[in-house]
Amino acid sequence: MTASEMHQGPRLDDAVELHLRTDFTPLNVDQTIGQALEQIRSRQQGGRIIYFYVVDDDGRLQGVVPTRLLLLSPLDRKLSDVMIRKVLTIPRTATVMDACEIFVLHKFLALPVVDEEKRLVGVVDIELYTDEITDLAQRTGYDDLFQIIGLRTLSADKGSPVEAFRQRFPWLICNIAGGILCAILTGQFQETLDRLIVLALFIPVVLTLSESVGIQSVSLAIQALHEPELGWRKILETLRRELKIGLMLGLASGPLVGLAAWLWKGQATVASTILISISLAMTAAALIGMALPLILHVFHRDPRVAAGPVALLLTDLTTLFVYFGLSTLFLT
Repeated sequence: MTASEMHQGPRLDDAVELHLRTDFTPLNVDQTIGQALEQIRSRQQGGRIIYFYVVDDDGRLQGVVPTRLLLLSPLDRKLSDVMIRKVLTIPRTATVMDACEIFVLHKFLALPVVDEEKRLVGVVDIELYTDEITDLAQRTGYDDLFQIIGLRTLSADKGSPVEAFRQRFPWLICNIAGGILCAILTGQFQETLDRLIVLALFIPVVLTLSESVGIQSVSLAIQALHEPELGWRKILETLRRELKIGLMLGLASGPLVGLAAWLWKGQATVASTILISISLAMTAAALIGMALPLILHVFHRDPRVAAGPVALLLTDLTTLFVYFGLSTLFLT
């Protein structure tokens, strides 16, 4: 792997064999400790030496010898007598993500990569992945996080205050406009609220549930944008799946809030209206949060336009319209 490739870092869906270290010294299972040490000294070792892997005459992995054990064992002992035979391996068809999961779960510092015949083809070293995975997280995770909340990536200690203001204030305008529109919409149902004050008590929880689902869906949508092939068919499948999930979340949350309303106020019709409103609003919020970034991406528009502030604005308006509309229909 070239220096420029290492600087770019591996993609998590890369085949692990694209990032192998091959500058290691395989030891033969029939060697003694002394012979193994002589072979090691005669070859230039690359990277940090952590483990030495033992193979048979056909190159099939037989065991592993940690460096400390190799140095402290008598020179006339056979490698087969001191090696650890149970070795965790990675198939050459595995991905970088698979390798990283094994590093995290098992705390190994290096892992052997084998082919279908269990022949040793290379080694992956955690030292290679530490910096690269960190870079990958910074390149994608931080960008996605800032997109969700409506910001371009900008360090807190860089840029002038005026530049930071110009970047952040437009999204606050979006929030201000959304709040005013929600107030206007609420005013259109003032008569309903005057007759049923209990509806006003549950506005915060109805909005909170919808906003939570909406921002979750925006997060998943921006993550989906990293997929190499994202056409209309994939988008429709994703939207259909998110619609089902939103409905399930709504049907799980709505009855809980409706039950609380019924136990508190003893009004079954109001409780039923709240239940149905939450179920429909959360379903709509999931669809809005998922749809905006994906559709804009297909039309080659910056998905930041559909980041958190805009998605929340549409989610709030939809939620209040559903909530007050159903309340007016069923309760007045």
